[in-house]
Amino acid sequence: MAFRLALFLCLLVFAPLVAAESLYTGQVPVASQSDQDTAAGLSAALGQVLAKVTGDAAVLTRPGVAKVVAQPNRYVQQYQFTQDVFAGGQPPVRLTLVAQFDHAAIDRILADLGLARTGGAGGDAEPSTPVVDMRPQTFRVWISGMNSATDYARAIGALARNELVRSVEPEAARSDGVQVRVEINGPLQRLLDSLGSGPLRVSNAAPPVQGIDALLGIQPQ
Repeated sequence: MAFRLALFLCLLVFAPLVAAESLYTGQVPVASQSDQDTAAGLSAALGQVLAKVTGDAAVLTRPGVAKVVAQPNRYVQQYQFTQDVFAGGQPPVRLTLVAQFDHAAIDRILADLGLARTGGAGGDAEPSTPVVDMRPQTFRVWISGMNSATDYARAIGALARNELVRSVEPEAARSDGVQVRVEINGPLQRLLDSLGSGPLRVSNAAPPVQGIDALLGIQPQ
């Protein structure tokens, strides 16, 4: 049956990068997402990367390195924040900045400073596994099979609680379905893959419907 939609949910939960840790990725704790803390975190992450790439824990004491580390924005490709959260929905307890730096730029820095690139243990090259692009992206999905306000709350709640989801906004509804705008960290397929154990199922991951990126259905209780 038709029902009035009057719900807007927004959830800011950041998920970590899922690719194997790269030599060129730094992860450091930060106090907040302020400009000042972000800048300090990027510098610390760049210093961490230089230490990993050279295999030298004391690399920050080398001539010229401090100047490089003070300008992380010249070398960072992308970054995001992740939060460790208590079980049971308690407030977050730790915020981490995860930053990916430009491979070629870092290698040029090492060459200019006369520092050797060891590539980790034994001088092995960095693994070729690509880093998943975890920048926020927006998609529209259609959820069918909702015949009551309870079904609606279950469907929206399942999306809002997903660790990849940044925000959920219902946009349109008719009879047994609703169109939802979802902002997530990373590609849509990662979200679809994560729905297997919840109340939502994937009906079509690439529907031939303009403006709709995926079709979902809600499982009966």
